Parts: sequence; C-alpha cells; structure tokens
Amino acid sequence: MTRYAKPETLDEALALLGDGAWRIVAGATDFYPALGNRPLRDDVLDINAIGELRGITQTETHFVLGARTTWTDVVRAELPSAFDVVKQAAREVGSVQIQNVATVAGNLCNASPAADGVPALLVLDAEVELRSQNGTRFLKLGEFIVGNRRTTRRPDELMTAVRIPKTLSAGRSAFVKLGARRYLVISIAMAAARLVLSLDGRIAEAAIAVGACSPVARRLGGLEAALAGQRPDDIGQIVRDTAFEELSPIDDIRGSAAYRHEAAREIVARAMLQAAGDPQGRAAA
Repeated sequence: MTRYAKPETLDEALALLGDGAWRIVAGATDFYPALGNRPLRDDVLDINAIGELRGITQTETHFVLGARTTWTDVVRAELPSAFDVVKQAAREVGSVQIQNVATVAGNLCNASPAADGVPALLVLDAEVELRSQNGTRFLKLGEFIVGNRRTTRRPDELMTAVRIPKTLSAGRSAFVKLGARRYLVISIAMAAARLVLSLDGRIAEAAIAVGACSPVARRLGGLEAALAGQRPDDIGQIVRDTAFEELSPIDDIRGSAAYRHEAAREIVARAMLQAAGDPQGRAAA
C-alpha cells in the first residue's frame, strides 16, 4: 500500500525522508503525466505545505530561489538584468498554467536533457542546496545533474533552494530555444548566454550553455575562452570558427545529431548577440 504525506515544516519532511524512500512532488507537472496508465506505486511526499521553501530572497552573497518557487514567481521577480536569461527560460516552460505551478527545483531534479531552466542557471553559476537530517551541502548545478534523469541527490535529501552568486549579477543575458513550433514544445536545442562588456566595449566575461544536445546541458568552455577580449561584432565569426567539442547530440524524432549541432551554433550566436545588445540577434552565425 502506498503512502502519501504532506508535511507542514521542513523538519517534518526531512524526518520522513530519513525513514524511507519517497517520491518528492511539488508542482508534479512531470510526475503524474509520466505515470501514464500505470498505477501509482511510490510513496509520495508532497512539499506544497512547506511555506519556507517558496520565494526569492537574498543573503549577503547570493540570490536564493526556494525549491517551491514557481517559474511564474521568477518571471515576476525584480532581478538584475543578468537574470533575464532565467526569466526568458521560465516563459518557455510549458504553458502559463504549467508555469504557475511547476517549480525551479522540480525542473532540476527531473534532470531532463531538455529541461529549459538548466542552461539558464548554468550561465549564472547556480548551485543547489541539499538538506537532510545530517546537515546541508551545496553542489554546483553541473555537479548535481550527472546524466539523463540522474542527479547526485541522496534518498534522504531534499533540494531546498537554488543559489546564484551576487557576483554573477553583472552584465546582460539571453535565452534562445529551438523547437518544432513556437510554444508548448520540447527543445530540439536551446542556448543561454551571459556577457559582461568592458568599458571599451570588448567582452570581459562570457558564459554560454547549450541544452538538449548532450545527456546533460553543457557550458561551452572553449567558446567562452575564445571570446575573451573580443568585440561583439566578431561573435558570429568566432562561433563559426570554434568547435563545440562539449556537445554530443543524438538522433531522435525531433532532429538528427548533425542538425542539432548546426542549430546549436546558430542559436548560441543569437543568444550572445542578444546579450550584447542586439534584440534580434541579427548578425547570427
């Protein structure tokens, strides 16, 4: 017989997690559709009554997105322009109705290669906060998601927050998603970019990530290094000349590996140009 629990405090939730295996749900926008016609066999831990897990706050060093923070909450929050990449990604998470209930933590814990929030948070050097009765640990997002639907969360742990360093609030950012249609679609490829320009207009800092083109979303370290000290007008050529060695796209019903690789090159250029100040990314590769 399956169990259902809806704790009202974080301590209650952690106690339950320390005493057995549970499927944690908040928005449950992926969990229940994935069941299909199969009966529910997992014990369900519903965290929706834990008020302290929702909302966006600040510490001296970080912006903190509580685990139950919805994508609508992100869109409506007053955040630095460097966070535009996350707001734009938030608007791509399903329909508005889905965005109203789907949570930031759920998107990360689901660990889909096509999760819209992951590339956007990667370019902001986000880390996850994991809590259990044994304490709290922090992991870089790239260390937390380790494969298709695989994370390093332990069974007794609850992701309680996503943290973004305040040092990453400089610059501008953009998110570009490619799908078979404009809305309500799983990504063929997606790109997130954050750029900081120096006083002379050159690229002082670049962070670029691509999703749906590898088992996990990847930062493009080679491209980031190639952009250092360059002018935004040269973005298209630099993208054309740089091998995206970090990517390993696959063939599936949404697109071939070769198409994904070339599409990633195009949308990376568009995202970067938008982050550099061209709203249309007109000089894309």
